[in-house]
Amino acid sequence: MSILVSEPSAKTLRFDDNTMWVELNDGRILGVPLAYFPRLMKATSQQRQHYVISGGGTGLHWDELDEDICVKSLLLGVSDQNRKIG
Repeated sequence: MSILVSEPSAKTLRFDDNTMWVELNDGRILGVPLAYFPRLMKATSQQRQHYVISGGGTGLHWDELDEDICVKSLLLGVSDQNRKIG
């Protein structure tokens, strides 16, 4: 059973040195440590800025980094820490 009234969706995205900040359409702002996503942590600031908010805000995508993040997973605390980086 899901307690979500609606699917969470991203409105904007920004970064500082250690954190990805996702502003949701409902007004919440979620701070996620870059350490959760090694590809983003290792990327340059410029590479991080080349993202697409996809699926009506339900996904975040970086083509150059081969990284896809589900906004709902961010809210659930799901990270990418155990995935091998090629």
